[in-house]
Amino acid sequence: MIDNEFIAEQFSLLSKLMDIHGENSFKAKSYSVAAFTLDKLPPVEGMPLEKVSAIKGIGDSIGKKILEIQQTGELKALKEIVHKTPAGVIEMLQIKGLGPKKIATIWKEMEIESVGELLYACQENRLLLFKGFGEKTQQNVRDAIEFRLRHAGSHLFAEVEPLALRLDAALKAAFPAERFALTGDFRRQLEVVTKLEWVTTASPEAALAIVGETDGVEIGFVAASPADFVRVLFETSCSGEFLEEFTLSGSFGSEEELFAAAGRPFVSPVRREQRGLKDWGPVIEPGDIRAVIHSHSTWSDGSHSLEEMAAGCIARGYEYLVISDHSQSAFYANGLKPDRIREQQAQIEELNRKLAPFTIFKSIECDILNDGALDYSDDVLSSFDLVIASVHSNLRMTQEKATSRLLRAIENPYTAILGHMTGRLLLSREGYPIDHKAIIDACVRNNVVIELNAHPRRLDMDWRWIGYALEQGAMISIDPDAHSVGGIDVIRYGVLAAQKAGVTAEQNLSSFGLEEFKEWLLETREGKGI
Repeated sequence: MIDNEFIAEQFSLLSKLMDIHGENSFKAKSYSVAAFTLDKLPPVEGMPLEKVSAIKGIGDSIGKKILEIQQTGELKALKEIVHKTPAGVIEMLQIKGLGPKKIATIWKEMEIESVGELLYACQENRLLLFKGFGEKTQQNVRDAIEFRLRHAGSHLFAEVEPLALRLDAALKAAFPAERFALTGDFRRQLEVVTKLEWVTTASPEAALAIVGETDGVEIGFVAASPADFVRVLFETSCSGEFLEEFTLSGSFGSEEELFAAAGRPFVSPVRREQRGLKDWGPVIEPGDIRAVIHSHSTWSDGSHSLEEMAAGCIARGYEYLVISDHSQSAFYANGLKPDRIREQQAQIEELNRKLAPFTIFKSIECDILNDGALDYSDDVLSSFDLVIASVHSNLRMTQEKATSRLLRAIENPYTAILGHMTGRLLLSREGYPIDHKAIIDACVRNNVVIELNAHPRRLDMDWRWIGYALEQGAMISIDPDAHSVGGIDVIRYGVLAAQKAGVTAEQNLSSFGLEEFKEWLLETREGKGI
């Protein structure tokens, strides 16, 4: 299946490469607009050419190219321009802060054709000799390249999971008499996986021959005899720190038996990180989530309408939806001005009458401004059932600045949830530095829930700090930050991260049933005097 995302990626890359080559800017812009449009559309697969061409932002010429991609799996114009572009120049498009115009200067004026050469040029201060490249830009480019190099060979858990499960099934089918078990980073549910590994009684060489294409993911096999299988599986699915406490010998029938022999309570693989860690009881499961908190619609930058988002929640068995479109400062995301807020809230009330008992709560993902103030006046903020406060701009801050900015937002009585605490994007952007303990303590003092943003590229707050938050009495909310109906399903990855921290359903806001959530809202607002 060739979906909208694949087609949009082809047009987006073609647009950027045309800009780099200095080709027709009008055409390049039209491809960029088409890519943006396709991202917002329902699937165009199977749609007649004349209907696709009639869509605003597409047109006849691009409509024919969409058909070409659907029929051949590629775009001839893109293939031709890629052929005459050095691979290293195309790779530069992945470097944060480098757009087509700057890349054109790097390639054509600086005569640099690889990311490695570019890093060296930054280290030699060569970029400063060219127009448009100041000291700050050069440092940002250098930081972005070094970040990328540090994480080379790393993959998001969500990205490798389908591959891991497919290979696991294939290996077990190919060697029915042998044992295979996924281990390592994947079994520990780490948010970033550097290698897919199996413990096996089969020949590693024979197993590797079954694997085939892996999209750059490193594959490994750890050989074990049937008698040693459980011990090897345990040893390869612990952090080094956790494993230091164990001295093991002999054969075990199960990991539970292994822990008992060591005189220790059983700890599930997802929690085998720190020395002395114990499992305290049942942790949260995907089935414990009863609501979708923090989601977007076509009122801001979402792909589906309010009613479509609600229908997606209902189809999945959720009891309520907290719609949290972007606030007015997020102009790039079609953030809501006060007049549009009133219009949206009127639609929510109408839908609630139609969809009862399912309920849509009026919320906003309100930008935390540079000084820590929220993006609306108190009069506007008071019109929402709850406010999720998040940072989206001016992300380059010192720890002191970032911490003080968040603290002021947390202390605002209208802030109910602190969204994606550090703004990180895994494998793409480091989060801004904060004093985690100060922020968590402030959330507890001000009765502010801390979001665990479930998007696989965020998973923010980091699970490594959730234990401290729970000890202080903080409430967590596992939220999908969904921008489409399909985006709701990433909640599962937030749950997997929460399991690593030992979160229970009772400690998670999105596990509250509808009536319990309404009661929580009332108590929170009364407690804050609003």
